[in-house]
Amino acid sequence: MGLGMSLLGKGMPSAKMLGFLTDTLYKQFTEKPIGTFEEFHLAILDIFNSFNSALPGRHYDVPTREDVEEYYKKWQEETDAEKKKKVFMELMTTKVNTSKLDDSTMVVGLLTPPAAMAVKRVGETVPQIRVIKAIPDVIFVPSATLIALISVKLSKRMSIKKHIT
Repeated sequence: MGLGMSLLGKGMPSAKMLGFLTDTLYKQFTEKPIGTFEEFHLAILDIFNSFNSALPGRHYDVPTREDVEEYYKKWQEETDAEKKKKVFMELMTTKVNTSKLDDSTMVVGLLTPPAAMAVKRVGETVPQIRVIKAIPDVIFVPSATLIALISVKLSKRMSIKKHIT
């Protein structure tokens, strides 16, 4: 499945490969017992979870709850297995988008490593925090970058919550 998704970045895969991918997705989807909307929604979320955790690079956003609910109703109305599969494939092809990094995350990710190195060099000369010399650059720079990225994500979420409420 990873091979097929890597082809998406270099152009559209062949119809045969796309058919194989969608069949595999649908098989994973139908292996779970689906009787209620919550079970249907959990099965969709499980697909995206395994997809995004297994594939490096491009990730996919989960469709909104309203979209999933709409397709669940369509899926419930169908009695034929092929028509149910068609409804599922329609959901996957029309409502799934690739997730995009926002500009602030990209800028922080690019600027933090050189800034962390500069801060470490300056910190090594300050007598009160000479302990920073004991921390290797290989640990300090990625840790600082990770902390900066987490703080950007948290601050974005907090600002979004303020705008919503």
